[in-house]
Amino acid sequence: MKRAFTLAEVLVTLGIIGVVSAMTVPTLMQNHQRKTYVVQLHKVYNEFQQAMVQYMTERNALNLREAGINSQAAMNSFVTNHFKVVNSCLTEETTPCFENPANYKKISGAVANGFDNEEGMMFTLASGASIRPWYANNGSNFIVMVVDTNGMQGPNIYGRDFFDMCIDVNGNIDGCVAAPTSFPLSSDARDTAFNSSCLGNGQEILGCFGKILNDNWEMTY
Repeated sequence: MKRAFTLAEVLVTLGIIGVVSAMTVPTLMQNHQRKTYVVQLHKVYNEFQQAMVQYMTERNALNLREAGINSQAAMNSFVTNHFKVVNSCLTEETTPCFENPANYKKISGAVANGFDNEEGMMFTLASGASIRPWYANNGSNFIVMVVDTNGMQGPNIYGRDFFDMCIDVNGNIDGCVAAPTSFPLSSDARDTAFNSSCLGNGQEILGCFGKILNDNWEMTY
C-alpha cells in the first residue's frame, strides 16, 4: 500500500522552503543588481575607450591632446561627433540628463558631490547612460567624467549606478585620485581611494570605479 504525505508533513515542508527562500532570495536579488550595475558600467567604459581610439586614429595622433582635445569645447565636440546623443544639458541644468544633484547619495548616505565643477556639458547617450566629461588637463586626470549608467533612473547612489572616471592624455581610463599620477593606477592606490572615499562619509566621489577594476569587473562591496 502506497503511503501518502500527511497534511502536517506537507505544511512542514512548505514552511522549510519558505524559510530557505526568505534567507536566499534577497541575496540573489542583490547579486543580480550588482551584476546589472557592472554590465552597464562596462558598456560605458568600452564605448568611450573605443571612441577615443577611433578619434586618435582618424587624426593620426599619438594622444588625445595631439588629436585636438585642448579645451572644453573640443571635449563637447568629441562627444557629439562620436556618440548618438539623446539629450544635452548646459552646466547649470542637470535635467533631463542627470537627476537633481542633491538626490545623489553615497553608500554611507552622505551627499555625493559630483557636480561641484562648473565645467562640462552633460549628455544622455543612446545606451541610456548619462555622462558629464570635462577637460581638466591635470596630469593623469586629463579628462574627468561622472557617469550615471542609467540616466535619471534610481538608485542614484555613488558606487552603484553613479561613478567617476578619469582619462589620461593617452586615452587610458581609470579611477580618479586626488593627486594625479600615471595610469594605470596601482592596486594599492585604488584600494586607498576606495577605503577613504567610496565607503567614507565625506562628499567626495573617489575610489568606487577603481575598486571594480581591482576586482576584475566585480562589485564586491
